[in-house]
Amino acid sequence: MNYLPIFVDLKQRPVLVVGGGHVAVRKIDSLLKAQAQVLVVAEQLHKTLLSKLEQGEIKWLATQFDESQVKQVYLIIAATDDHSLNQRVFQAAQAEQRLVNVVDEQPLCSYIFPSIIDRSPIQIAISSGGASPVLIRLLREKLEALIPQNVGLMSEISARWRYKVKQKFSQLTQRRRFWEKLFTNQTFQRLTENHQAEQAEILLEQTLNESNEMIGEVSLVGAGPGDAGLLTLKGLQAIQQADVVLYDALVSDSILELVRRDADKVFVGKRAGQHSVPQQETNQLLVKYAQQGKRVVRLKGGDPFVFGRGGEELEVLKQAGISFSVVPGITAALGATAYAGIPLTHRDYAQSAMFITGHLKSDSHHTNWDTLARSNQTLVVYMGTIKASELSHQLQKYGRASNTPVAIVSNGTLPNQQVRIGILENLAELVENAETPALIVIGEVVKLQSELAWFGQQQKQFISTQETLWQTAVNY
Repeated sequence: MNYLPIFVDLKQRPVLVVGGGHVAVRKIDSLLKAQAQVLVVAEQLHKTLLSKLEQGEIKWLATQFDESQVKQVYLIIAATDDHSLNQRVFQAAQAEQRLVNVVDEQPLCSYIFPSIIDRSPIQIAISSGGASPVLIRLLREKLEALIPQNVGLMSEISARWRYKVKQKFSQLTQRRRFWEKLFTNQTFQRLTENHQAEQAEILLEQTLNESNEMIGEVSLVGAGPGDAGLLTLKGLQAIQQADVVLYDALVSDSILELVRRDADKVFVGKRAGQHSVPQQETNQLLVKYAQQGKRVVRLKGGDPFVFGRGGEELEVLKQAGISFSVVPGITAALGATAYAGIPLTHRDYAQSAMFITGHLKSDSHHTNWDTLARSNQTLVVYMGTIKASELSHQLQKYGRASNTPVAIVSNGTLPNQQVRIGILENLAELVENAETPALIVIGEVVKLQSELAWFGQQQKQFISTQETLWQTAVNY
């Protein structure tokens, strides 16, 4: 982070502006909105500034800049086209440890002006640190369209009622729940959109007097395969509203960054060969936090109902009488294969796709290898690297060709994604050095990977050492 974003209170504080042209006009307009005392140093003033001078909005301090002028001000802006003068202003400000901004000369700035979306008292500032002003303008235009005009009035109303709400609710979580309920109330939104502040406050008071018993709930949220951009909008809303987030080892750091800052994050991951939280303990935590009246999110990699034990956890919540909901996610078989350039189905190669797990309960029924070994179908194996040798052996035993193309997709959809290509016969060798988490893809569609790969042009493509057998598979 090159700059610390801060909002400065300039009310009745002196700010020096060196320059009197049209650039200075823009800066002075912003300063006056912030109720600053504007002192101008310039040989001549733009006609707009002359008008402001006549109305007493600004003070024409001097026609020439003098280093002593920076001693009596809070902030400094240099808005001239004279580089040597701008340098003098910068050096004088630095000597007095005053913050200075030299317009369009980033090296001569100790602070910068961000692009602002103004819904006073709500303000949103965005900046690239001077790296890409055009990009920031485009982003601001998008945000302007997304943020409704009535949020300013909503904020003003909440400021007037903040103390009364705090008196009613002693706990921070209770207050947050109240404001969330009010701000998402469609009637409240409509009243503020129509500037009916009095009626909106009547609704606020009615809501405040209602019973606001905190009732806990749990949302099972699929985080997707890793790329934060694949998290659904509803999933994002859930983790932003959660008091507690219980997350798996497969949830990426970029997604965890999206969790509300003051929410408790509890790791309940399971990884082969590493310390794992028992499923029973995870179930107990879900029940405990919900019974405390908290909004709980069980954040799972991929989709909670695809090898994620989501059904088992919901059964426990149902027995405990706890309200729950499910937000689907993009499962790894869909996300990782798409990012690897491997279509799960293709009219020429595969008319069906099957998802299986390499981890089965000890008392599970015998695997139907006849079905799994069928040709012209894609087999996607979750958590199968440990049993790759058995998988390869059984599929060949029940009729799958030894030269069937296979792929190991590690860290699918993430910047460090790796794709290893080989054939079924050497699957065990292929997974030996593969990073985990990894997904195994078996089927003729894998031969399209080299042609359709699109994600991460710099990623390494690991090819089996048995190139002759691989070439045979391609021609199969």
